[in-house]
Amino acid sequence: MKDKLIIFDTTLRDGEQSPGASMTRDEKVRIAKALERMKVDVIEAGFPAASPGDFESVQTVAEAVKDSTVCGLSRALDKDIDRAGEALKRANSSRIHTFIATSPIHMQMKLKMEPEQVIEYAVRAVKRARQYTDNVEFSPEDAGRSDEDFLCRILEAVIDAGATTLNIPDTVGYSVPQQFGETIANLIKRIPNSDKAIFSVHCHNDLGLAVANSLAAVMNGARQIECTINGLGERAGNASLEEVVMAVRTRQDIFPCYTGLDTTQIVTCSKLVSTITGFPVQPNKAIVGANAFAHESGIHQDGVLKSRETYEIMKAEDVGWSANRMVLGKHSGRNAFKSRMNELGFQFHSEEELNDAFFRFKQLADKKHDIFDEDLQALISEVSVSAEEEKVKLISLKVCSETGETPNATVTIRVGSEELTGSSTGGGAVDASLKAIESLVQTGASLELYSVNNITTGTDAQGEVTVRLDKAGRIVNGLGADTDIVIASAKAYINAVNKLQSPEYRQHPQIGDV
Repeated sequence: MKDKLIIFDTTLRDGEQSPGASMTRDEKVRIAKALERMKVDVIEAGFPAASPGDFESVQTVAEAVKDSTVCGLSRALDKDIDRAGEALKRANSSRIHTFIATSPIHMQMKLKMEPEQVIEYAVRAVKRARQYTDNVEFSPEDAGRSDEDFLCRILEAVIDAGATTLNIPDTVGYSVPQQFGETIANLIKRIPNSDKAIFSVHCHNDLGLAVANSLAAVMNGARQIECTINGLGERAGNASLEEVVMAVRTRQDIFPCYTGLDTTQIVTCSKLVSTITGFPVQPNKAIVGANAFAHESGIHQDGVLKSRETYEIMKAEDVGWSANRMVLGKHSGRNAFKSRMNELGFQFHSEEELNDAFFRFKQLADKKHDIFDEDLQALISEVSVSAEEEKVKLISLKVCSETGETPNATVTIRVGSEELTGSSTGGGAVDASLKAIESLVQTGASLELYSVNNITTGTDAQGEVTVRLDKAGRIVNGLGADTDIVIASAKAYINAVNKLQSPEYRQHPQIGDV
C-alpha cells in the first residue's frame, strides 16, 4: 500500500507574512474552515507569541476547526511554547511546531550560539512542548545551508526528546531538487532513530523551485509537505499547495504516496485567500489561474474537442472550476443568502451583521443579474472590513473624464463624525479620485501597487481593485469591489487608509522564519 502524504498548510502563518497580507481573526477562521472542508491534514494557524492578536487568532481557529490538526509556531523558548500551548488547549487535535536555526551563518551571526547550545535549546523546547501535546514538530531553520553531520546530531536528539515530525526547511530557497532530495534521503538513512518520526519539508520559492524541491523530497522519503494556498508567503513565497497536491494526484505512476484532500475545493479556497489578502492570482498560474485550462491555439482546441487527454492532463472539474454552484439574484431571499454564506464558511454573529450583508447583496443584485460565489466572497470581505473600526468612509464620488480634457474628481468622505469634500485632477478618472481622497486624509503614504481584476465574467462583472500603500516602512493592502472600477478603486484606497490609521495588527518577534 502507498503511504499517505500529509499536507501541512501554513497560509495563515507563513502566508500572512507576505508584506500587506495580514488577516483579521475572522478572516483566518474563514480560511481555516475552507482548508478543513478541503480535508487539509494540518493547519498552522499562526505564531501565538508574536502578538495578542495572533494568540487570539490561533485560539479561535483551534476552537472552530474540528477535523484538521491545528498547529501553532514557537521559537525554542519557554515563553513561546507556553503561549502556543495555551492558545491550542481547546483544539480537538493540536500540534506545537518549534524551531531554532542550525546553519553556521545563522548560529554565528544571528543566534551567537555554539552548536552544543543550539542542541540544548532544541531538546529542551521539544520536551517542554510535550507537556502540552504529544504531537510535536521540530524544524532546524535554514537546514538547506546547514552541515549534514550537525543536522543528524540535532535531529537524533530531538527525536529522543519526543519530536514526532522533523521538518527540513529550505528557508532561503537555496536548494535545487537533486541535492535537496539527496539530503532528505541521507538524513533518513544516517539518523539511527529516524523511523520514529515523519520527515517533512518546507521550501521557499526564491529560485522558483519550491514545488520541485518538495516533490524531490517526497521521492526520497519525506511524507509531509508544508505549503500555502496560491504559494503565498514571505519574499517569493512557499510551495504551492494546489501544485503539490495535483502533481501527486496526477502522477500516481511516479509518486509512492497519496493525499486525502478533496481537490474540488481548491479553486474556491484559492479565490477566498486571494480576496482576503488582496493578492490576485496571475492568469497563467498553474491549477488556479484563469488560463489554466484555456486553449487558444487552433491545434490545441481541435485536439481537446476530439479527446480531452490530448492537451489536458487534469480535469478542470477535479479542482473545482466547473463545480455546480447556486447562483443568487435579486429575487433571492434572506434564507438562501444566509445558507450560501454558511456554505462558504461565513457565520453571521448578529442579526445586524446579517441585515447589513443582505442589504449590500441586494444593492449588488440591482447592478448585475447573477451573483456568483466569487461575488459573495468579495461582499463578505467588504462586510468584515466595515465591521472593524472604520474611521474613514466613502460617501460619494463624482468623476468627469472626457476626450481632450483633464479628468477631475470630487469626493466626499466621512472621517469620524465630520464630512469632508475635496477635488483633484489627474491622468485619469482613477488617478484623480485617489488624489482627491489623499488630499483629504493626507496619509503621506506612497502607492506601491495598483491592480484590477474581474471577479467573474461578463461586462457587468464586479471589478476587484487592490492597492498597496507604504508609509514609513509599514505596508498595507486595501481591497475594494464594485461594478464600477473607479468606485472600486476609491473603496480600495480608503480600505488601505483605514488600515494605516488602525494600530498595527501584528508583529513577528521571531528569531527567524522557518
